[in-house]
Amino acid sequence: MKRSAKDLEATHRTFSRRALLLGGAQVLFAGGLAMRMRYLQVDQADQFRLLAEENRINIRLIPPARGEIFDRNGIVLAQNTPSYRISIVREDAGDVDAVIAKLQTLLELDPEDLERARAEMRRSPPFLPVTLADQIGWHEISKVAVNAPALPGITPEVGLTRVYPQRDDFAHVVGYVGPVSDYDLNQIEDPEPILRIPRFQIGKVGLEAKNEDQLRGKAGAKRVEVNATGRVMRELDRREGETGADTQLTVDSDLQGYVQARLGRESASAVVIDCETGDLRAVVSAPSFDPNLFVRGISVKDYRALTEDPYRPLANKSVQGTYPPGSTFKMITALAALEAGIVGTEETVWCPGHLEVSGRKFHCWKRAGHGHVDLLNSLKQSCDVYYYDLALKVGIDKISDMAKQFGLGIKHDLPMSAVARGLAPNRDWKQQVHDQDWLVGDTANASIGQGYMLASPLQLAVMTARLATGRAVTPRLVKSINGIEQPDGAGEPMGLNENNLRNVRRAMYAVSNDRRGTAYGSRIIEDTFRMAGKTGTSQVRNITAAERAAGVIRNEDLPWERRDHALYVCFAPYDKPKYAVAVVVEHGGGGSKAAAPIARDVMLQALYGDTPPLAAYPKKDRSRIKAQQERLKRERLRANSDASDQA
Repeated sequence: MKRSAKDLEATHRTFSRRALLLGGAQVLFAGGLAMRMRYLQVDQADQFRLLAEENRINIRLIPPARGEIFDRNGIVLAQNTPSYRISIVREDAGDVDAVIAKLQTLLELDPEDLERARAEMRRSPPFLPVTLADQIGWHEISKVAVNAPALPGITPEVGLTRVYPQRDDFAHVVGYVGPVSDYDLNQIEDPEPILRIPRFQIGKVGLEAKNEDQLRGKAGAKRVEVNATGRVMRELDRREGETGADTQLTVDSDLQGYVQARLGRESASAVVIDCETGDLRAVVSAPSFDPNLFVRGISVKDYRALTEDPYRPLANKSVQGTYPPGSTFKMITALAALEAGIVGTEETVWCPGHLEVSGRKFHCWKRAGHGHVDLLNSLKQSCDVYYYDLALKVGIDKISDMAKQFGLGIKHDLPMSAVARGLAPNRDWKQQVHDQDWLVGDTANASIGQGYMLASPLQLAVMTARLATGRAVTPRLVKSINGIEQPDGAGEPMGLNENNLRNVRRAMYAVSNDRRGTAYGSRIIEDTFRMAGKTGTSQVRNITAAERAAGVIRNEDLPWERRDHALYVCFAPYDKPKYAVAVVVEHGGGGSKAAAPIARDVMLQALYGDTPPLAAYPKKDRSRIKAQQERLKRERLRANSDASDQA
């Protein structure tokens, strides 16, 4: 049917109106789009350029070189050496097992390291490198590099690793580093990002741990371009980090090595302190261990051998171990009484072999007793009854105060692990800790360094240095940091009566140089180096009345762990003290037999700075000492050769 002209005109008007509306909408949309594009491309160009740059460029940390550690003469104790390692990128390798199998035809891979690497690959992105072998030799790395085309994803790399050239000698002083663990991160309130770098190492024990912030240095950074998956495409620039601070110790590595060799396989410790400066010249705990074993993770077998050794090689006995000081404490009891004006040096006490206190007998080590003894003879012969009597007169509080004045019961501030406070007990301490009253028998026990009294070899060395000088000598381990000298520990005068100190020193001289002295057999013959000292024997078991009646069992007839500890403290030269030495031999028996000979040999080595002449020793001992010196030289040469081979 044919439409009328009027209908056609109406339809045309409707179409034209719709077209106009649609066209207007299109124009508005195109205009809005153009304005938006202008806003994004012109007005916001800088912001979006920055965002794009951040997505394309990553900033990655560069681990700093760790500060090195030296002895007082510049001998390296901890250093960084090039370390060759093999890494694998799982994404590039394809068939990882096949590539590792090929690699094993070129070099031997440790099963534990391989298992650790597989576990790391499972939890890491496929484009991140994972270490397969570390600290391998140049010959092995060369073979891998030559065969690189046949080993997809395998990369030979070079980095730095920590090495301890002196090995066992400084394990307890310097300590060691190891990879950052979850436990380490949990101990730090706000860990630095660098600590989260895979296999980044920090100090675990010893100076390495205590001075971690100084030794670690500051991280550097590099800008790298990455693709959409995060893989590095190229390095744009880098800023190197700040090397950690080099640290020089007060310890003499030659003397330290000698003392370590002299202690041998004994469960023992020794400390040598410079009386003039407080410098620790040797801090030794035996037996020791090789800290290099811990740097990349010690094997289960090696760690079990260390932890199951009854002589506890991992324990730093020189500063961590605390022992009843035994008779080496008697000088403190004597000074407490002398300073209080309770006793004179000429006054005597009758020793019948025991003293009855509150219905209980406190025995002297000499069953028949010493008869009448004064201060000099009581120290020279180590009479116990004299000090029981003195302590009951002066009281425990004055004895405790004097002990603390001489560095006992005080935690010395040293950058070493687990430095012990020891214990110089008094009435308040027992009430607070045990909720018990102090007994008069406790005072008698404390007077001869038994009972609750505890001291470390370090504290005994400090005590002896203060006795020798009358100054508050403070131990110092760090000599300088980055060449900046650290304050010494010479100390100020202690304010004690010099005449009292002189009388105690004279008695200590008699211990070593009088024929009736308990350490006469370990004296120094050289007049210019005459030594003053004090023996000590501390019980680790109770002796029953029945055993005393039948005869006390000799140490030699007891199991090792039930024998007495042997102690000896000394200083020399007597007229002008240079060094103080403290030696503790765990379960060594008597101090005069086990500890005094070691301390005498150590003192002579320190005074001469090298192997002392045989003329410094008693004639009867010279043949034995000569054989001992030759044996120790051989052992030191062998140890140095092994260390060189390892390096």
